[in-house]
Amino acid sequence: MPPSLVSVVIPTYNGVDVIDEQLQALSSQQYDGSMEVIVSDNNSTDGLRNFIEDHPQAGRLNLRWVSASCKQGISHARNIGVAAASGDFVAFCDADDRVHPTWLSALVDAAPGADLVSGALETASINSDEVQMWRRLEPRDEPYSYATYLPHAMGCNFGVWKSSYQAVGGCDEDMLIGEDVDISWRMQQAGMTFAYEPSALVAYRLREGLKAVWKQAQAYGTADAILYAKHRHHGFRRSSFRSVATEVAGLLLLNPLVPQALTSLPRGKWVTHAGHLSGRIVGSVSQRVFYL
Repeated sequence: MPPSLVSVVIPTYNGVDVIDEQLQALSSQQYDGSMEVIVSDNNSTDGLRNFIEDHPQAGRLNLRWVSASCKQGISHARNIGVAAASGDFVAFCDADDRVHPTWLSALVDAAPGADLVSGALETASINSDEVQMWRRLEPRDEPYSYATYLPHAMGCNFGVWKSSYQAVGGCDEDMLIGEDVDISWRMQQAGMTFAYEPSALVAYRLREGLKAVWKQAQAYGTADAILYAKHRHHGFRRSSFRSVATEVAGLLLLNPLVPQALTSLPRGKWVTHAGHLSGRIVGSVSQRVFYL
């Protein structure tokens, strides 16, 4: 059966400057069912609460602000948002992205056949051409996954039955990043069903500036090592030594000291790959595992 009420949860920290575009997109959804939107505020200091409570779309969206200030981290914000949700199905999106008009209806249509439904991402409609060259994402027919393990949702675009989410304890609040992959895997390990719906599409906003790109890529790499430490005993394997050696060789040969006319590699793309490798090294040390 389809859900009786959908709760859209937006875990947010200092999102005043970006969240309006997402709220406008949610108010334009081609969805006829009942819905509410919950902004789960993870201790913002930018006046987010007043912005949400006074928002012109508050009535149309059944918009609510809830405090998730007891513990810093997106996992805590997700869990608080779900706990506050009145709906039996919860859809997650991020404050700085933009959902496509059919996003929610596509997630809901797929919901009766799965415990968790993941959607697709695209970067072309919301980023500059320069930034998109660094990390282009196009809608794909197959779910996102690591080559050696189960498919997983992207945190900025998935839906889950509230009862299923709570049955596995929600997101791991010790994880500050990678929590979306972790809960996807834990649900499947518990025998729950995963579905991928490519028509549930979100415009994903990339980081601008090399420093921000490096920081995000390094955090993703660290999360990969944490996921390996947590899930290796369930079958998650690291990449082959050959693929790692190829990656390292490519980073050395195409480094920014080499004239770009010879490499044809955008500097931001090199920073993305180098930051990710750096994060895997940092995560391997912190978790006492070897994951490169």
